[in-house]
Amino acid sequence: MPLRPYSCANCGHWQRWFAEPPFCPVCTDVRNALPDDGWAWITPADLADRQARWAEVAPGVTGYWVEPQVGLGTTGWVIETDAGLVGWEGAGIYPQDSLIELRRRGGLVALGASHVHGYGALWQLQDELAPPVLAIGVDDLQWTKAFRVTWPTDDRHELAPGLVMHRSGGHFPGHSVLHDERRGILFVGDLLKVDLDDDDRPVGLSCHKAFHAQIPLSHAEVRQARALVERLEFDAVATPFEFAAPVSAKQVLALFDRQLAGQPVAGPVPLSELA
Repeated sequence: MPLRPYSCANCGHWQRWFAEPPFCPVCTDVRNALPDDGWAWITPADLADRQARWAEVAPGVTGYWVEPQVGLGTTGWVIETDAGLVGWEGAGIYPQDSLIELRRRGGLVALGASHVHGYGALWQLQDELAPPVLAIGVDDLQWTKAFRVTWPTDDRHELAPGLVMHRSGGHFPGHSVLHDERRGILFVGDLLKVDLDDDDRPVGLSCHKAFHAQIPLSHAEVRQARALVERLEFDAVATPFEFAAPVSAKQVLALFDRQLAGQPVAGPVPLSELA
């Protein structure tokens, strides 16, 4: 019996399995909430009526989404580089319109993601577009059963000229951020959570081990992330869910310093207090 992709109806995590999977490893992890009514599974055929949407959020950076959303509603970022297009994180599924658009743009030279909560349908982009590189932090390989990692990464890995993965740890042991050195954008994964107002302006920052359970990062994890961010220059961030600007490295460092000053918290701190 061939392995087939199944998405968890609760969180959207994709697995390849013989039949319906026995459980979702992401939902049973402490960072996520369990479904209220047991396991339910979605196949690509169940999503055939979903609509693709994409938009440029900054020069050379395009977000891809699916509506209605799948699972947590992640964004697939596509970044223009001198070497070609690089995909970072994944939308929950890619309807044919979005795949046609990506082929029209020349396909992808590389794929990567911060951690499992941002994987989305990376398996589909690998199956359909066959990029030569799919890079994931080596400490997070246990979550990658839906696709094949072709380049396990360590502390630093250049996906394309000016586009560098750095292992941040924290939220997950192998969690990576992607620094767009030319544009001054940090694709932060879940190293940070950004609160936006009704006009999509950033108003708060937080960091966490588990958002649903409100478990903060440890002091050692915060110090590790701080040492990394201190070396990077950026004035905008992109999570698996939104693009946020302006958010500066100085504000992120101020958030980390507040966490280190006493008992860490997982809740948001107003940006006005991090100026």
